[in-house]
Order: sequence, then structure tokens, then C-alpha cells
Amino acid sequence: MCSSEESPLLEGNRVHNIPDDLDNVYGRFSQAQKNVVVFAVSFAGLLPMFVTGTFVPSIPQIAHDLDSTGAAVSLAVSLSVFANAIGGLVWAAYSSFYGRRPMYLWGMPILCMGSFGVAASTSLRWLLFWRFVQAFGCAGGVSIGAAAIGDIYRVEQRGTAMGIFFGACLLGVALSPITGGTAAHYWSWRSLQWSLGLWGFIEMVFIYLFLPETSHSHLGGVSELTTPFNFVWINPFNSIWLLRSPNIMAVTLANASAMVTEYVLLIPIAYTIGARYHISNEALIGACFLPSGLGNFIASPIAGRLSDAMIEKWKARRKGTWVPEDRLRAALVGGPLVPLSVCLSGLITTYIAGPSGLVLNLLCFFMNGIGVDFVLTPIGSYNVDVLQSRSAEVIAAVTAFRAIILAPVTAAVLPSIETLGLVATNGIATIIAIIGYGLIVLTIRYGHHMRAWVDVGYTVVDVCH
Repeated sequence: MCSSEESPLLEGNRVHNIPDDLDNVYGRFSQAQKNVVVFAVSFAGLLPMFVTGTFVPSIPQIAHDLDSTGAAVSLAVSLSVFANAIGGLVWAAYSSFYGRRPMYLWGMPILCMGSFGVAASTSLRWLLFWRFVQAFGCAGGVSIGAAAIGDIYRVEQRGTAMGIFFGACLLGVALSPITGGTAAHYWSWRSLQWSLGLWGFIEMVFIYLFLPETSHSHLGGVSELTTPFNFVWINPFNSIWLLRSPNIMAVTLANASAMVTEYVLLIPIAYTIGARYHISNEALIGACFLPSGLGNFIASPIAGRLSDAMIEKWKARRKGTWVPEDRLRAALVGGPLVPLSVCLSGLITTYIAGPSGLVLNLLCFFMNGIGVDFVLTPIGSYNVDVLQSRSAEVIAAVTAFRAIILAPVTAAVLPSIETLGLVATNGIATIIAIIGYGLIVLTIRYGHHMRAWVDVGYTVVDVCH
């Protein structure tokens, strides 16, 4: 046995470390090939954000065309959130068995059919059905993409690539509303849905031609996916049990707390920024989302690279021993911007009128975008680090659980502003963000003890040979 005070033990002589025999696995792709993989999965991860975000601005036009109401058509939004959660679990579970590439090639045709079905819908019933199919088809974009990046990058390089991936995905959160609003106003919602189906088809062809299979055994050998196809039933909900890990649950709650602030700022924007600064044009309101997306896009690669630097720095301090919680130290750098930005925005909107108030609010949105990505990117990479053999599943489980938390938040934001006021609502979001920041600090400090409480199959190897 070998141990020291610097070695966070799991089971006697088993610690988290990086095995040298994985060099052949992470080195099997050239840098150019890795860049293609990152581009392909980022493009695929951006698609579900547009499927979700472009629909909301089209609701009034859809309701008019289908002779329905906005409230009824809005059910499609909740249905797509549900489909994304279920679909993400399904695609992730099967990607761990069949590989990453087949899941993209199976999911994209479903997305295309769903998009074309939505575009051709003549009744609310068919709209809801095809909307579910559409969202289900693209639901694996984030979880499988993150897993594919984890497959090809060593832990010291993974954060940078993951930062690019999450930056592209979160850019869609900001760009999709203005894209949907502009398309609905100057084009039509049906044409927009046909375009999403075409996007899915192009993505499918690109993946078929250029995306290699990235999955491997995570024990030094590449998976052999050459056996004849035989369908195997896999319970996708088994992934949820990964959340019984105190580490995964803590960082998931921190992840959700950061997203709560973004939702509190952006969802009621027409009734807060729009009403306070007399902005009624839908395109201009949509443009107010851009600072948040720009912050996401800029911060994500920086946060990813910083998290890699933290791994290298602290690994050197421990003379070669890897502790996965070191990656989370990057979140401590930009994390304070999350509660600060949402708190300041509530105060500025309430007490500062005119163009100066609007500009300061947009700066708060930019700060929030930076802060949120400084939290999400290291956490996403950390989840892949500690559960690499089930990386797609843990990302899907985290995303599904986060959706469960954010769904009621989405519904409660406007009523809370009407009842409690903007300052109080943003104040609650500030407190939630501070609690999330505290969970990150606790995970960094006590993560190795927390892993010992419940072992869900962490990435571990023997270091005493």
C-alpha cells in the first residue's frame, strides 16, 4: 500500500490519477481531426438551442395560423423541455453502448422528421406531437458532444475544448430568440421550421462523412464496434442514479443556481427592460439578449483553458497526483459575477432611468454571461473527468435534473416580479447563486471525502504498481 496526506484515497491504494497507458487512446487522432470533432459536436450542440429558442417568438403567429391561443401553443415549449430531458437520457445511455457516432446518425433523421412535421402542422394536436418528436431527436446534442470531447482529450486539455463546445451551445441561447423573432416577422414560422430540418440534414451528412467514432473503453483500449448490430434494451433512467453522488449533486445544484440567474434576467426582459426603458420593438428586445450570449461565447473558452491550467498547477504541487476537484477552482474566478450581476440589474432597472440605465443593464447581462460560463464550463468538464466511462450519461442526467429545477423557475419569474417586485425577485436569485457558489467551494475542499461516501463508478486507477 502507498498513501500520504497529499493522496485523496477512495479505497486503500486507489486514487484518482492519470494512467500513462491512455496515451495511445488520446493520441489516436491528430489535432486537425480533433478540431473537426469539436466543430461537428459544437454545431450539433447548437442545434437544440435553436430548436427551443426560435419557437418562443413565433408563438403569436403560430396561434393565429392554427386558430388557437398563445397559452395553448405555449404547451409546446413545456413539451419540448420534457422531450429534451427524456431524449437526452435515452441517447446518452445508448451512446455508452453503441458509441457516439451512431446516436447522432439515428437522432438527426428524427429531428428532420419532427421539424418538417411541425412546419406542415395544421392543428394544435399535430403541432404538439411533432414538436415532441423534433425535440427528442436533437436532445442528445449536448450530452453526446461533451462525451465525445472527453473521449479524445486528456484531462489537462479537456477543459479548453469543452469551453469551446459549451460556448457554442450557450451562444445559441442568446442568438435563437432574435433569430426566431426576425424570421417570424420577416419570413414565416413554417419556413423557419423547414430550415431547422434542413440544418439537421446537413449536420447528419457532415457527421456521416467526417465524424469518427470517439468512444473507447477508458481502460486503455479503443472500443471495437465491429460486431453485427443487435438491439439491446437499456434503461435510460439508470443515469439518474448517478446524481446520488454527493459531488455530482453538489455541482449540479451549483450549475442550476447559475442558470436560475440567467433565466431571471432574460425571461421577463420584455416586462423589465422593455417596459422600464420603453422598448416595444420585438427585434430590439431580442437584441438585448446578445450581451449575455456574447459573455457566454467569450468566457467559455477562457474558463475551460483556466480549468486546465488549474489541473496542471495543482497536479505539479502534488508531484503528479491528479485531484479532479482542482478543475473547479476556475469557477471561483468568475463565479462571483453571477450573483453580482443579477443583484445590480434589479437595482439599476428600479432606480436608474434613461439610456444610462439601459446601458448598465446590458453590461450586467454581459457580466452574467461571463459568470455563468465560468461556472458551467468547469463543472461540465469535472463531470466528465470523474465519470469518464459514463460521461454522456452524467451530462444527460445533470441536464434533465436542471430542467426539472428550471421549469418551475421559468413559470414563477413573472408572478414573482408582479407580487414581490423586481428587486426582491433578483435578490432571491442572488441568494440562490451565492448558495451555489458555496457548494462549489465545499466540493473543492471536501470532494475527496464526498466521493468516498457513495461510489458511482468514479474514474479511478491503481497508482501502486
